[in-house]
Amino acid sequence: MPLWNIYHTDDAFNGEEKAELADRITNIVYPHLPAFYVGVVFQEVTAENFYIAGKPAKNFVRIWIDHIARTLPLPEQKADWMRRAHKAVLPIFTARGVNWELHVDETPRDLWLIQGLIPPMPNTEQEKKWHADNKPTPYAIEAAVTAQ
Repeated sequence: MPLWNIYHTDDAFNGEEKAELADRITNIVYPHLPAFYVGVVFQEVTAENFYIAGKPAKNFVRIWIDHIARTLPLPEQKADWMRRAHKAVLPIFTARGVNWELHVDETPRDLWLIQGLIPPMPNTEQEKKWHADNKPTPYAIEAAVTAQ
């Protein structure tokens, strides 16, 4: 489950741009994951509550991403992921002239549940089912625990 927390000044996006950005993040950055894994939260922050270099921020975005469904242990995986993330946000950020930065935290997979279920391991038949159905469905828990 990637969760994108997008902190932004009130002049950074309109509603249509937020919807487009969430769609681009889901489909460009995570095409291999069930879409319902991908969460995007927009946190609008007023200028008097968002400071960069000790001054109120203008047209600024700070993205904090929690990765749980997958980790990126190899340098080439990290580089590929960064390329996809850049591709997803750049058109909107460039069009709006937004200044931005992002970082990713990776949370251990064994500290994650969806609807009380242990998510299936990557690329398993159950994960493919979740991807196709775009929702979690119960399955034999023994298989999930043994696979981890």
